[in-house]
Amino acid sequence: MNIHHLELFYYVAKHGGISQAVRNIPYGIQQPAVSGQILQLEDDLGLTLFRRRPFALTPPGQELYRFIEPFFADVQSVGDRLRGELTQQLRVAAAAPVLRDHLPALLQNVRKRFPRLKLMLREALQPESEVWLQRQEIDLAVTVLEGKPPPGITAVPLLRLPLILLVHKSSRLKTARELWQRDRVGETLISLPVNEPVHRHFQRGLARLGVDWFPLIEVSSLDLVETYVANGFGVGLSVDIPKRRGPTGLRSLPLAEFEPIVIAGLWQGKLTSLTRAVLDELQARAQALAV
Repeated sequence: MNIHHLELFYYVAKHGGISQAVRNIPYGIQQPAVSGQILQLEDDLGLTLFRRRPFALTPPGQELYRFIEPFFADVQSVGDRLRGELTQQLRVAAAAPVLRDHLPALLQNVRKRFPRLKLMLREALQPESEVWLQRQEIDLAVTVLEGKPPPGITAVPLLRLPLILLVHKSSRLKTARELWQRDRVGETLISLPVNEPVHRHFQRGLARLGVDWFPLIEVSSLDLVETYVANGFGVGLSVDIPKRRGPTGLRSLPLAEFEPIVIAGLWQGKLTSLTRAVLDELQARAQALAV
């Protein structure tokens, strides 16, 4: 068997498919090349190693993966130890405001202890972050915590953020209560997608009030919520971030009767000294913001 073919099969089996493997193989290789070499491996063995759609390892594929996984899983860490970089690499996923407004300053402090710090930063919300943690594609996530984290993932609450509505400065609305007192809320709601925790949190609060109001505009980030409110498209659902100067041209309406969301640090397995240092900085920054 060709060792390189086995390596490619390892990534395919680990990440659940050829396209997912291509995104995680630590060197450049195109999907057709991976597909072709996996077919060569199967031809060499005279076996089918996995079903393509939906992806599932066959019994021979499971046996082969169990055999090669211990070796390929540890290759990178061995190289890191030999280069003395194991404790210097950090992969973090967080929402855009965290990556932009908070991580740069605290990572400067971390670099004083880890001067050869190597970073990989990904923008993501809760669902993606949890999947990446389970796949061991990131070391730490800073995201909304809704309910209990998945099995194997540890969470530490950092900050509680109240929900708010954003309106254009020209809006006649003075309070959110004015909306609940109407027979029907006619304003366009601009929100994160309906599967996101912020939106679900908001809908649970509306249900307690007996109000039906669903988004007509879904966007992928809170920054885009602000952009579309500022351009007059409707009322935006957002969170009140402490000590953050709000965008010009907008006003915020508190949602005091709604439960705040919880921002947490999430990780899988045992904390390294580097991950612990970052988490300590996050907790210190969260305490400073809460004052």
